[in-house]
Amino acid sequence: MEATVVVGIDVSKDRLDVAIYPSDEPGFAVARDATGLDALAARLKPLAPTAVAVEATGGFESVVVASLAAAGLPMLVVNPAQIRAFANALGKRAKTDPIDALVIARFVAATTPAPRPLPDEATQRLADLVARRRQIIAMMVAERQRQKRLLAPRLQHSITRLLEALQKELSEVDREIDAEVRGSDIWREKEKLLASVPGVGPVIARTLLAEMPELGRLDRREIAALAGLAPWTRQSGQWRGRSFIGGGRASVRAVLFMGAITAARHNATLKAFHQRLIDAGKPKLVAIVAVARKLLTILNAIIRSGQAWKSEVQAASI
Repeated sequence: MEATVVVGIDVSKDRLDVAIYPSDEPGFAVARDATGLDALAARLKPLAPTAVAVEATGGFESVVVASLAAAGLPMLVVNPAQIRAFANALGKRAKTDPIDALVIARFVAATTPAPRPLPDEATQRLADLVARRRQIIAMMVAERQRQKRLLAPRLQHSITRLLEALQKELSEVDREIDAEVRGSDIWREKEKLLASVPGVGPVIARTLLAEMPELGRLDRREIAALAGLAPWTRQSGQWRGRSFIGGGRASVRAVLFMGAITAARHNATLKAFHQRLIDAGKPKLVAIVAVARKLLTILNAIIRSGQAWKSEVQAASI
């Protein structure tokens, strides 16, 4: 049987180091520019790789993924922490770009994650706006903390002016997000479906639209794992440790936590679910995590079915 071909790419500011696995040929490098990307796509397409993987590097990988996906190559963006853990397991303590590229390829060959389609241009634009909104709010929170500590009148005036400017910018970003959502029939309908669930407001709905385009296309376990809400356990022999959550998309998980707190008070179904967990002796934080996971499961099912929230009977069937 012909071997499966996987390509690993280590992305830096100016160049791409490429490894093909399995292959007897050494790795190679191309420039991270239009000419280099065109040459790379032309070289990889005849190999018919099952996956072409890059690490999430904080932005440098975006143009690489977009360019190669446009050329018809199956792209994957992998977690750098997982790559380093895999490298350590292989005994690859040295860290160079060619080594990293090969480790990425071997990681994907070993774990066989499924390539997912890139978000379209409109979804990426909405995701950028939602991320910018989150950044502005973080800056406002930081300034308010400084406002409590710094007592000098001049510094208080400085903080007040900056907060006013940030509030103005936040309002502008909110208007742009609103225009993006209302300008798309599909997004407008999806936002309406998501917001039909008590406890889900515009911020949660739009964050999910922007940062979890897989919503409605995965099963409940896959969507929980994607958000970092799937519990994982620690066990060895007779010993069993506490379960934890982690990984996944932190920004999605954060808004779902806020939604879970609201839903546990105002959504009759999730309020009863939360109370059953508390009555069973579950810690409050564990109960809220479970509500967040249940809320995401409900939202996933609603988008898949295209039916708005109607009753507790609907939730019980999910």
